[in-house]
Amino acid sequence: MAILPFAFLDGALDRADHLRDDATALDALWPEARVLLLEDDGRAFADADALPLAVTGADLGGGPGTAVFLGVRAGQAWFAQRAATTALDAPSRIDLRAAASRWPAHEATAFAQARAVLHWHARHRHCGVCGSAVDFVRGGWLGRCRACGADHYPRTDQAIIAAVTDGSRLLLGRQTGWPRNRWSVLAGFVEPGESLEQTVAREVMEETGVRVRSARYLASQPWPFPGSLMLGFLADAEPDAPVAGDELEDVRWFDAAEVRDGLSRDWSATDDGSNGIVLSAPISIARWLITQWLATQPA
Repeated sequence: MAILPFAFLDGALDRADHLRDDATALDALWPEARVLLLEDDGRAFADADALPLAVTGADLGGGPGTAVFLGVRAGQAWFAQRAATTALDAPSRIDLRAAASRWPAHEATAFAQARAVLHWHARHRHCGVCGSAVDFVRGGWLGRCRACGADHYPRTDQAIIAAVTDGSRLLLGRQTGWPRNRWSVLAGFVEPGESLEQTVAREVMEETGVRVRSARYLASQPWPFPGSLMLGFLADAEPDAPVAGDELEDVRWFDAAEVRDGLSRDWSATDDGSNGIVLSAPISIARWLITQWLATQPA
């Protein structure tokens, strides 16, 4: 598989599904296992340089207990655990966005996986069928109701994200509260009974009033803020005059020169007093989609 230049994909663990039901095997792997410790707000324990804190199962003692089994890398098991369940402390904490730009790719990818599944645990402690408490089994990847026995699986919310073009221009929007220079491509959640292509057309129409003619899938990115999967599209649209809907503060067409200038700017300098635009961070599929559209334009 080609390496894509955005976060949370490279170096993914072998999730080793066959080990999730094997408590004896997980116990044996625990002492040498790598354990990511996360605060309830989603930040991970880090060292004084904000790099991953190297913690093993032996450092924590006991067995896996409530830790989530993430998978295996080069023979070493990886787990994730709530920091609140341990007596261990760390010199610093780091959020996932910062880790994606500072940590080795495989560790940031594991962090993203840990963040998403622990968030699911925190939000699904009770059965949606009868309201009773849920126990997490299969290495943390299945919730089972103590009372009615209903099984609950990790939730991932599918969302489309689309670079919309009329051929020579790119449609970008900005949300209320963003720094004044920040613009990005359009995104929205898939609704029940809807295809991905239908979602692209509906979301673009709702947010901008622009009519999409067709949409082509390009790539996807896990986006654990807190638990989405971003499905990236390049969409061809009519050259309609855009009007911002309820979810956007502003929406505009930009030509290739404006987009090229935006990509050349420091993505974090979002309010530097200039009139140029600033585009999405390099960790996101949003910026990659913009570069894919720009590659179709004359230099």
